[in-house]
Amino acid sequence: MEIRHGDQRAVVVEVGGGVRAYDAGGQPVLDGYGLGEMVSGARGQPLIPWPNRLHDGRYIWDGRDLVVPLDEPAKGNALHGLTRWRSWSVLQTADNSATMALRLLPQPAYPFALDLQVRYDLDDNGLTVATTATNIGDNAAPYGHGAHPYVTAGTARIDDALLYLPAGTWLPTDENQIPTGRVPVEGTPYDFRPGRRLGDTRTDHAFTDLLRGENGCAEVVLAGPDGRRVTVWLDDHYPYVMIFTGDTLPAADRRRQGLGVEPMTCPPDAFRTGEDLLRLEPGDTVTTRWGVRPG
Repeated sequence: MEIRHGDQRAVVVEVGGGVRAYDAGGQPVLDGYGLGEMVSGARGQPLIPWPNRLHDGRYIWDGRDLVVPLDEPAKGNALHGLTRWRSWSVLQTADNSATMALRLLPQPAYPFALDLQVRYDLDDNGLTVATTATNIGDNAAPYGHGAHPYVTAGTARIDDALLYLPAGTWLPTDENQIPTGRVPVEGTPYDFRPGRRLGDTRTDHAFTDLLRGENGCAEVVLAGPDGRRVTVWLDDHYPYVMIFTGDTLPAADRRRQGLGVEPMTCPPDAFRTGEDLLRLEPGDTVTTRWGVRPG
């Protein structure tokens, strides 16, 4: 489904309820994928009810020992939640907006019931994505949300782009990409607060302690040498952002073409650790917002 505003165009899809493409002035803003192509690398997908990784596919919630199928078996992880390959329905559409909906019903991996909506809006400020989750079940449910856009500032490879990342802390990981602690970015290769060229920096890490503006939003900026800029903003529901340079993507020709900038309400492995995991009581609703601004 295509939505438009001025010279902006975005394509929203049924599979995963994600955004396949977004361009402005005829230039791509997202490094997406083509019509009829199966999504790779979680491009543009909502990540629900947890973002990133759940190690061993096991978690304990209110005394219940729950098991999730592994879809990253080499590292022993369950990756990016349970809704990426579901067929979402179109709830509402207009020229410049579309709302996708999914009812996530109880299952052995997640015996809870959520009504989910993702609304995509184009306006003069770019693309805004609002994700709403409502617990329609009888029991409290664990919940986390993430998104997985890859942005491009028009460079053939992200090596030539400048990254501005207002994060004071990064989360190092073990061989399974599970966080092992928190480290200040000061003096490390991951300090992009002043803004600097990505070069050959490789990262697939979460960052936190984000500097925010008066509106409560943090902004991550990717800028090309020709002056093109793309800003990913995230509201205060998102204490974390994952930065992925794409070096491990299965398709070698897609590596480092776009930068994964992933808002997250909780860190990786939060279903096991409980860290910043949201608890939705029956009837509770939460709406989180992030967006992409070209120019």
